[in-house]
Amino acid sequence: MGYRYETHLHSKEVSRCGVTPAKEYVRFYMERGYDGIIFTDHFFNGNCGIDRSLAWDERVEAFCRGYELAKEEGDRVGFSVFFGWEFNFDGDEYLTYGPDKVWLLAHPEIMSDTREEYYNRIHDAGGAVVQAHPFRERGYLQQIHLNPYFVDAAEYINIGNEPYQDELAKDYAVKYQLPLTGGTDMHNTAWGQIPSGVETEERLGSIADYVRLLKSGRGFQPIPVENRDGKTEKQIYLPAFLYEKNSSFVPYKG
Repeated sequence: MGYRYETHLHSKEVSRCGVTPAKEYVRFYMERGYDGIIFTDHFFNGNCGIDRSLAWDERVEAFCRGYELAKEEGDRVGFSVFFGWEFNFDGDEYLTYGPDKVWLLAHPEIMSDTREEYYNRIHDAGGAVVQAHPFRERGYLQQIHLNPYFVDAAEYINIGNEPYQDELAKDYAVKYQLPLTGGTDMHNTAWGQIPSGVETEERLGSIADYVRLLKSGRGFQPIPVENRDGKTEKQIYLPAFLYEKNSSFVPYKG
């Protein structure tokens, strides 16, 4: 492995929770030896800062602005910046890679998709879907929803989580034979987080290259982060449910 990419970050311009302006991420990751970043701002059904009263095309244009600002900066200094987003259902969120702004403009119907419909629609467009932080627990969540059948991989390392949640995600992914990715879930470079992401065997020339690796399950691995603070015991504190192939939820037995 030789090339490092951030796969999960949020910009001030688009995500309500984002603090760092999009362009600043380019220099931040360049200085840490990364070869590129993928913007995954929260989409309209998540913690998105875009006015939902706007017409669909206006919303999509505004949504892509963070990525486009960073892409301009990346092109100027010779650093790869790719486009994606984080799609929310009921607390379970999905990093989506492959489709571009033109595709989004043409597909407002994604907002009413089921998990299976969304996955199939993204695949039909040549994209890939990764469940972000599968075992994330927050005060605003009542349940954990796991979706092993309509994803291409599961995010194992997520620096926004406690370490025990990552380890639960790893066990779950191994059980369902899902490839493992890593991501920082970066919101604010001033937090001092040590970045994660994925390390790849090849330099990515486009987001399509990352999609290809995800679907093959080979040629990449999560970037580990040593000496993380937080709980390490494997304990699920919220009720966990598994999304079955028939679109029903059943209790997750671990």
